[in-house]
Amino acid sequence: MVKTASSPSSSPVTITVSSGGRRRSMGLTSPVSRASVCTNNPTSPLRASGGGRRLSGAGASKDGGIEEINSECVTYTVHIPPTPDRKPLTTSEDGKGSTSFISGTIFTGGNNSVTRGHVIESSMETEALSKSSSVCGMKGCGEEAMKGRPCSTCECGFKICRGCYLEFGENKGGRKCPGCKEPYKYVSDDEDDGSDEEGEGSEGEDQPLPLPSMAEFKLDKRLSLVKSFKAQNHLPDFDHTRWLFETKGTYGYGNAVWPKDGYGANGFEPPPEFAEKVRRPLTRKVGVSAAILSPYRLLIMLRFAALGLFLTWRIKHPNHEAIWLWAMSITCEIWFAFSWILDQLPKLCPVNRVTDLSVLKERFESPNLRNPKGRSDLPGIDVFVSTADPEKEPPLVTANTILSILAVDYPVEKVACYLSDDGGALLTFEALAETARFARIWVPFCRKHQIQPRNPEAYFGQKRDFLKNKVRLDFVRERRRVKREYDEFKVRINSLPESIRRRSDAYNAHEELRASKKRMETGANVSEPIKVPKATWMSDGSHWPGTWVSAEQDHSRGDHAGIIQAMLAPPNAEPEFGAEVNGDNLIDTTDVDIRLPMLVYVSREKRPEYDHNKKAGAMNALVRTSAIMSNGPFILNLDCDHYIYNSLALREGMCFMLDRGGDRICYVQFPQRFEGIDPSDRYANHNTVFFDVSMRALDGLQGPMYVGTGCIFRRTALYGFSPPRATEHHGWLGRRKIKLFLRKPKISKKEDDEVAVMINGDHNDDDADIESLLLPKRFGNSSSLAASIPVAEYQGRLLQDLQGKGTHGRPMGSLAVPREPLDAATVAEAISVISCSYEEKTEWGKRVGWIYGSVTEDVVTGYRMHNRGWRSVYCVTKRDAFRGTAPINLTDRLHQVLRWATGSVEIFFSRNNALLASPRMKFLQRVAYFNVGMYPFTSMFLIVYCFLPAVSLFSGQFIVQSLSVTFLVFLLGITITLCLLALLEIKWSGITLHDWWRNEQFWLIGGTSAHPAAVLQGLLKVIAGVDISFTLTSKSATPEGGDDEFADLYEVKWSFLMVPPITIMMVNAIAIAVGVARTMYSPFPQWSRLVGGVFFSFWVLCHLYPFAKGLMGRRGKVPTIIYVWSGLLSIIISLLWVYINPPSGRVQDYMNFQFP
Repeated sequence: MVKTASSPSSSPVTITVSSGGRRRSMGLTSPVSRASVCTNNPTSPLRASGGGRRLSGAGASKDGGIEEINSECVTYTVHIPPTPDRKPLTTSEDGKGSTSFISGTIFTGGNNSVTRGHVIESSMETEALSKSSSVCGMKGCGEEAMKGRPCSTCECGFKICRGCYLEFGENKGGRKCPGCKEPYKYVSDDEDDGSDEEGEGSEGEDQPLPLPSMAEFKLDKRLSLVKSFKAQNHLPDFDHTRWLFETKGTYGYGNAVWPKDGYGANGFEPPPEFAEKVRRPLTRKVGVSAAILSPYRLLIMLRFAALGLFLTWRIKHPNHEAIWLWAMSITCEIWFAFSWILDQLPKLCPVNRVTDLSVLKERFESPNLRNPKGRSDLPGIDVFVSTADPEKEPPLVTANTILSILAVDYPVEKVACYLSDDGGALLTFEALAETARFARIWVPFCRKHQIQPRNPEAYFGQKRDFLKNKVRLDFVRERRRVKREYDEFKVRINSLPESIRRRSDAYNAHEELRASKKRMETGANVSEPIKVPKATWMSDGSHWPGTWVSAEQDHSRGDHAGIIQAMLAPPNAEPEFGAEVNGDNLIDTTDVDIRLPMLVYVSREKRPEYDHNKKAGAMNALVRTSAIMSNGPFILNLDCDHYIYNSLALREGMCFMLDRGGDRICYVQFPQRFEGIDPSDRYANHNTVFFDVSMRALDGLQGPMYVGTGCIFRRTALYGFSPPRATEHHGWLGRRKIKLFLRKPKISKKEDDEVAVMINGDHNDDDADIESLLLPKRFGNSSSLAASIPVAEYQGRLLQDLQGKGTHGRPMGSLAVPREPLDAATVAEAISVISCSYEEKTEWGKRVGWIYGSVTEDVVTGYRMHNRGWRSVYCVTKRDAFRGTAPINLTDRLHQVLRWATGSVEIFFSRNNALLASPRMKFLQRVAYFNVGMYPFTSMFLIVYCFLPAVSLFSGQFIVQSLSVTFLVFLLGITITLCLLALLEIKWSGITLHDWWRNEQFWLIGGTSAHPAAVLQGLLKVIAGVDISFTLTSKSATPEGGDDEFADLYEVKWSFLMVPPITIMMVNAIAIAVGVARTMYSPFPQWSRLVGGVFFSFWVLCHLYPFAKGLMGRRGKVPTIIYVWSGLLSIIISLLWVYINPPSGRVQDYMNFQFP
C-alpha cells in the first residue's frame, strides 16, 4: 500500500494508492497492465512512496523517512489505466529510489468511490530497461553509460559511454546521437549541476527510454516489443475517441509491418528474410471441384443401380421364342457391366497438381552457410534415350531429341545423356557425333534467347511469329546463322548412309587389293576367289566394332561387341563463358554459359546364345552404365521420337521428388502428347481419354501407371528397394490400414556420407537389410556398381529440415560439389557391365531394373514398384513437357494396339496379376491394374454383340420378346447416365467431346480387331509356349515442304487384323437391307423388332465409320462405280435372302410386288 500526502500548496486531499508493492491492478478497458501513480514534480499534488522505496521530490525530506499522513484526509483508491500512448510505471530492481514524472493526468471519481486517473503523459521503466539504461548501447561495448552528460538530454534516451561518445564524434566529424542521428542538445553547467542534485529524479531522466535490442529479450519470448516515441509535454484534453480507435504508436516488428527507421539502441536494421523460416511447399494438390465431383460420383452410383435393375429385369423376362439369342445377349451385357465397373471405380478420386519453381530455385540454388557460392544443390539426372533401328527410327529424329536434352534448363553439371543403340549401327554413332558438334552452337543460342521448344526441327518449323517476346537486337541475325547451320547439319545427317557406304566400299576395295597383292607375293593359287569380309569402316580408317551392313560374324544385329563412347565429357563445376563473334563463333556468347552436359553412346554386347530381352534389357544396361559413369539418383527415360518440349520439365518433376513426402515417390509420369496427328484424329492417336481422365484419376489413388516414356525414376526404386515408409491395407476393401516404417537408423561407425539404414523384414520379404542386398547375387559382380548404390540413395534423400518420421535427410549444400572426371578405368568398368553374360545368376529383370517377361515391360515395372508400397505422381504441366510422334496409318496403329493388348494378356496369366498383389497396394489401385489385364477379354463378348443385331434382323427375332415400356425406360436411363458421365468427365479433365467420341469409336475398332488377336496370341504363349515377337513401330520423319504431311493416313496396308471389322460391317449392312425388305413384304410386319435391330446395327456401323474411311484411302481416289456396285450387291443379296427364306403368308402374295 503506497500512501501520498499533499504538499502545502496542493489540495488537502490525501490519496491512498493501492499498489501492493510489486502487484499491479488491471482495468477492464486497459490493453496492458496498470501501474501505481508516483510523481516527483514539485508542482504536482501527488507524492508517492511505498514498498520500502522512497520517491523524492522538491519538498521531500532528505533523510529518507516517510512523511506522516494527515488523518483528516479522505482515502481514495485510484486505478490508473495506462493507454497506448503512455506506458505503465514500475520501480527499479536494485532497491534504490527511482523517480518518474507524471503530467497532464486527469482523475475522475468521488467520495467513497473509485477514482480513476487518465494519464495523458507518463513514462515507464521496466526492469529490463532499468538494467540496460546503465550500459552503453553501442554494439560490442559493455561499459557503463555516462550520467548527466549531453547524452542524457537527447530525446531518444540512447545511452553511451564516454569512450564511445568521444570516438563516435571524432570519426563522424560531429557529435550526433547514434540512436536517433540527431545532434546532442548541450546543457549548461548549472543545469548539469542541478540534475546531479536531483539525482535520478531529474527531468532529464524523465524522457522516454529507448527500446532495448532484440537480444535483451531472448530469455523471455513472451514479451511484446513496442517502439518508443517522442511525446509532447502537454496535451490540452484527453481524447477518448482517439485513444480507443486510433493508433499513435507503431505496430511493432514482424512480417506484417517493419518500421522504416529501424529500432532501439542499435539503429537501423533491415528486416530479416521471414520466408526462409517458412518452408513453402514445392507442390500443391488441387482437388476437382465438389460441384463437379459430387454429381459425378452420384451418377456412377445411379448408373450402377440402373444396370443392376436392368440385368435383373432381363434375366426375369427371357425371350422364349429365341432363347438362344436372349442367352447370348444377356451374357454379353453382364460382362459389359462388369467391365464398366472395373473401368469406372478407379475414377472416383481425380486430382490435379501444381508446382512452384520459384521455391525450388530458392531452396536449392541460393547461397547459404553450407553453400556460400550458391552452386546448385539439385540432384543429378541421367537421361536415357533408346533406339534400335536407324531405318525405322530416322537418325535426324533421334538427333533432335538429343539436342532438346542437351539444352534443357537444368544445372549442366547435373545432367548426363545416354543413347542406347540396340542395333549397334555406325549410322547412329556418326549421327550422334554430328549432333554433339552442332550442340555447341544450338545450346548457347537457346540459353541466350530463351528458345522454346529446344528441338531445332520443331522450333524452325513453327507457324507462329518467332519474334514474339524477343528483345535482344542480335536475335534475328543470330537466328539466321543458326538456321543456316541447322540446314547444313540436316544435309550431313541425311548424307551419312551414302557417305558410310562409299567409304566402306573404298576401304574394302583397298583391302581386296592388298589381299590380292599378298597372295601374289606368296605364290598362292590366283584362280581362287579372294575372301575379304565386307566390313563397315569408320572415318579414321578402322573397323566398326558394331553391326556391319554385310552382317558378318561378330558384326551382325544380334552378334556384336559392346561399345561405349563419351561424345561429350563431363563439364566443369564452374560456368564457362564464350567469346564474341569471330570466325569460330557464329553468335556472341560472352555472357552465356557454353558448357554442355555429358553425352554417351552405348551399344550393349549381343551374342546369339543369349536372350537380350528387347527394350527392357537395353534399359537395364543403361542403368548399370550410368551408375558407374555419372550415378545420378534420378533417371528420365525417353523414346527416340519424344523430345523435351518444355525446357523446365525436369525441374517440374523434381519438385515432386524433393518436396515433403517425396522420398516415397518412385517415379513421376508425364502425359504423352503427339505431333503430326491428322486434325480429325481419326484413330484416336492422341489418346486423351486415357492420359487426361484415367491417369488423373489414378493420381488420386496410389499413382499413375508407367507408360514407357516421359518418366522420371528414383534410381533406388529401380534397384528393387522398398520405400522408407509404406501402408498396408487389410480388411474389407482395404479399410484397415497399418503404417510401416521400413528403414530405421542402424547403429554403426560409418561416415556421415554412407548409408546406414536398415530395412525391416525377413529374408524372403522385399524389405531386407540394404547392405545384404549389395551382393553379386542381386546386382552382379561389379564392385563399382555395388559401391554406387548407397551413394545414389544418399543423393536422392530429402533435405534434413524436410524429413519426416522414419526418414533420413541430407544436409543442405551436400550436392554442391564437383563431379569426378572420367578416367579409363571407369569406362572399362562400364563396358564390363554391358556384356551379355553380366546378368546371369542375378536379379536383373526379375526384381531389379526393368522387368522381363512381357512385351509391355513398362506396365509390369510400374506395378512391381506400387506392389512394394511406392507411390507415383502424375505431372501435367501448363506447357507440354514432352512431345512425340504416333503412327497415323491404320495398320500401324492396329499393330501398336495389338502389342499393348498382348502384354495385358501376359500380365493376366502371370504372377503380376493384380489379384496376387501385396497388401501395400490400395484396393482401387488393385482394381485399376486388374482392369489392365482384363480389358482384352472384353473383345470376345464385343464381337458376339456386334453380330447380334444382324442375327436379329436375319431371323426376325429380337433380344427381348417385345419393346415394352420397361425395357425402353431402362435403356433410356442407362444411355442418359452414360452421356452425363461423359459430360462431367469432359468438364473435370479438360478434354473435348470430339476426343471422347473418337475414343469410343476406336474402342470398338480395336476391340473387334487387335484385342481378339491378342487374346489368341496370349493363350498360345501360355498353353503352347509359342513366343510372341513384334516389329518395331516406324517413326516418321518430318516431311519436306512438298510432301503431304498426312500421306501415311491414306495408305492402305493389308493386315489380317482387318478381317473381323470388315466382316462385321458387311454383315450388318446386309442385315439392315434384309430386315427392311422382310418387314415391308411381310403380311404381319414386326416393326418393333425391325426398329430394335436396325438401331443396334446402326450403332455398330457408326463406331466402325473411321475404320471404313481408312479402307477407302485418300478422298477422291475411290471410283464412284465401287459405291454403285456395293449398293447393288447389297440389294441383290437382300432379295436372294427374302426369296430363300420368304416371310410367312401366301406365296402368290409374296411373288406379286406391291408397294406398302
